[in-house]
Amino acid sequence: MRYAQGGGLTAERRAFREQVRLEAAGRFEAGDKTAAIARDLRVSERSVERWRRSWREGGREALRSSGPASVPKLSAAQFIELEEELGRGPTAHGFEDQRWTLARVQSVLRC
Repeated sequence: MRYAQGGGLTAERRAFREQVRLEAAGRFEAGDKTAAIARDLRVSERSVERWRRSWREGGREALRSSGPASVPKLSAAQFIELEEELGRGPTAHGFEDQRWTLARVQSVLRC
């Protein structure tokens, strides 16, 4: 399955997660305990601890989203072409069995 931004979160989901982190920042400022924040926000304590560390080092700004993790390297048309080629199967590309491996997909991309 392909996701928006080539494998990352949608803009709406990134905004939602940022809002959760910023809510945690408010709780840090109020002096709330990690366990209570994690329970109320329905996240792991480890995530809250990581956010608290970032908050201490950079304030609320450190908890803001930095945008998509990466930009797709293939255009929409190239994704369609790749899906068609992968749909033909490995044997159509000269491989002896029906297994797609990363190396095989890369060889199809290079063609």
